[in-house]
Amino acid sequence: MKDGSNSAVRLIFAMCVAEVLSMVPVFSFPALLPVFIQEWGLNNTEAGWISGVFFGGYTAAVPILVSLTDRTDPRRIYIISAGLAALAALGFALLANGFWTALFFRALGGMGLAGTYIPGLKALVDRLEGRTQARAISFYTATFGMGTALSFFATGEFGELFGWRWAFAIAGGVSLLAIILTRATLRPRPPQPDEKPDTRLLDFRPVLRNRRAMAYILAYASHMWELFATRTWMVAFLAFSLGLQSAGESFWRPATIVAISNLLAMWANIGGAELAIRFGRIKILTWIMVCSALFGCLIGFTASFPYPIVALLCIIYGLFVQGDSAALHTGTVQAAAIELRGATLAVQSLIGFCSASVGPLAVGFVLDLTGGGQTILSWGVAFISMGFMVCLGPFILRLLDRPE
Repeated sequence: MKDGSNSAVRLIFAMCVAEVLSMVPVFSFPALLPVFIQEWGLNNTEAGWISGVFFGGYTAAVPILVSLTDRTDPRRIYIISAGLAALAALGFALLANGFWTALFFRALGGMGLAGTYIPGLKALVDRLEGRTQARAISFYTATFGMGTALSFFATGEFGELFGWRWAFAIAGGVSLLAIILTRATLRPRPPQPDEKPDTRLLDFRPVLRNRRAMAYILAYASHMWELFATRTWMVAFLAFSLGLQSAGESFWRPATIVAISNLLAMWANIGGAELAIRFGRIKILTWIMVCSALFGCLIGFTASFPYPIVALLCIIYGLFVQGDSAALHTGTVQAAAIELRGATLAVQSLIGFCSASVGPLAVGFVLDLTGGGQTILSWGVAFISMGFMVCLGPFILRLLDRPE
């Protein structure tokens, strides 16, 4: 499609909306984490396992599903996977009753996300070119934040009103709408002959030899550790802070604050990508990641501050946490060979979401090791562990890629 055409704008808009709808179940468990800890008697490590296994399921499925987009139309993979994600949410609503059943359905949901998020991006990249393609990457990846916000907000509100089972059931029903929208707006487009790779499926050696692509992929992994650790534990941190307040309650629920943070961070994501285009991707990514690391090392120690201040600091922190995502995705896509875009994105997702699956578990382990998240020191050390990981990103970028 030509840059700026109405059809391109409609396509980008439709795929972004479909992404938001399909993501409603993704953060349902973290949004209701305090409820599950109390109802099922989970410790922090077990809660971290249930949160992390979602991305473990994603990691297990993403190499195959995303690599297949180099060989078949991503549209087909997207539709089937969106159905799987909805089934996982509905199964959780009906059958989950503790640690092991929760692990199963959350892993299944992660597999569904593996076939929607990046295959949806690949579907856009294959159908666009030039500036429109670059901006489509920014908007689509930034919309992940909107989907996260809706997931936290909707699940938190429905869980409060109707209970967690209805919250998961509604989330699964909403995600089915993504299938209808995708079938209506995304026309079939099999890969062209010159776009098909001459390597075997799951042969990632050409990607691993691409030094520039690997720079962004490894930096993306450090970003994902922090991003999904904060998304998993921020509600619990805000609940801890709220418990320290004299009033003990607030109009803004922790899940609502996290939803607002993710919604605002979507624009930080787009802004970071635009700044990267104007001033150089390596420079902007370095600034964002360093600021995020510094914020992470401090915010856990602010739990006893007045709750509105803690909430505001968490929202600002979220801007830095997500401000680098679109720029990292764009760097990966533009560094990839055209016939290996799917394979390159598969490696990015495999390594990135492997990091995302370990991050929440590692933070849960740190919390248990330092007092179970019952003290300010415990939360301070937990957030330091997140900040340490993201500060590795700038070193990786400057080691493997030259400043632009």
